Amino acid sequence: MNPALTRKNINRLAVPAIIAGIAEPVLSITDTAIVGNIPETGLESLAAVGIVGSFLSMLIWILGQTRSAISAIMAQFYGAGKLADVTSLPAQAISLNIGVSLLILVATLPFSREIFGLLNASGTILEYCISYYSIRVWGFPLTLLTFAIMGIFQGLQNTGWPMLIAITGASLNIFLDLILVYGVPDLIPALHLEGAAWASLIAQAVMAVMALWLLLTRTPVSLSLKWPLHPELKRLVGMALNLFVRTLSLNAALLLAVREATALGDRYIGAHTIAINLWLFAAFFVDGYSAAGKILGGRFLGAEDYDSLWLLARKTARYGLWVSLLLMVTSGVFYTGIGRVFSSDPMVLEAFYSIFFIVILGLPVNTVAFIYDGIFKGLGQMRYLRNVLLGATFLVFVPVLFLGKILEWGLYGIWIAFTCWMVARGVPLIWKFRRKFRPLLQKA
Repeated sequence: MNPALTRKNINRLAVPAIIAGIAEPVLSITDTAIVGNIPETGLESLAAVGIVGSFLSMLIWILGQTRSAISAIMAQFYGAGKLADVTSLPAQAISLNIGVSLLILVATLPFSREIFGLLNASGTILEYCISYYSIRVWGFPLTLLTFAIMGIFQGLQNTGWPMLIAITGASLNIFLDLILVYGVPDLIPALHLEGAAWASLIAQAVMAVMALWLLLTRTPVSLSLKWPLHPELKRLVGMALNLFVRTLSLNAALLLAVREATALGDRYIGAHTIAINLWLFAAFFVDGYSAAGKILGGRFLGAEDYDSLWLLARKTARYGLWVSLLLMVTSGVFYTGIGRVFSSDPMVLEAFYSIFFIVILGLPVNTVAFIYDGIFKGLGQMRYLRNVLLGATFLVFVPVLFLGKILEWGLYGIWIAFTCWMVARGVPLIWKFRRKFRPLLQKA
């Protein structure tokens, strides 16, 4: 067996990737838990964080796909023993990514009222959305920079540095949240929702600085722009564009869910905000094994080691399912306690408890879909990933979501649609992987 496929080595990549991957969800969950308990305005603040968080996640995920593309290319070159041929690519990719992110920041900030109005925010909630977004949006380019550098590290088979960056950012965010939201008597005034936004922005800035320092001092990668353009930049842009379209459809599902939950009323968008943050936290937790699959999958493809690639899929899926089982048991044991962490409003909690079991039962399905999603990213199969998600979103999620609306299923309909969506994402990936690589096995 390939030494890279030992449990120890897979966990060496997966465990740090789990911690690194949950950095952004931890930032959102921290904001959710703390602002949900702000005296008097907790419900409105919670709703605003949920709406703005969904929109920012959409922007970050859409443009953050360069991370997966550059990670796949560098891992493939690493596996082929040709890493020196690709060290000038990251500077060009990062410059392109940051330039586009700044354009989008400038384009969205003046229209924040219209954007959140389209998501059914109104009155006090709309004003809170605008206030919160006007601060947090400046962390958008910083997060994309950090994500891109993390992709480089992953391509170099290193998930330890992303973990260090993530731990620092998440810890700082929690510390600043407690100080800035609630204030310190006679020292720092309570900034409430705006304090949460500033805490996240400062944490994102620190993470970006750490990532840059590690890249420039600990790797052979240069951020000096060199001409002509690297030959692999065209393939990277093609991968990123396919993932761009894919992520648009992914976020269409998330934003449609937010819109429908908001239309149900304040208590329901509050409950949905808690549920979706926990769903994302679990997704990124399991995504550590997806990252291991991506990193090693690209490496094995570059080395044309198809037997190891086949075994990799089986092992990462098995390990991921054990993690999802642990999350299910933990969520079941602390079913009521988890909700109280995020809100003390009895109406929000009642709505949340009514659908939390659907989130829990869907974890194994999510795990398998995420594992194979990561492997396909490492293989560079971005076009197929795009087509699968487009089909899952518009042929499965959207019809089920609106069927639930017609039948007045409320939040149940939204979360049943999420479960069907994940099934439709996972099954085609498993089928394609087996069909493509099983005939290539030497030990079939």
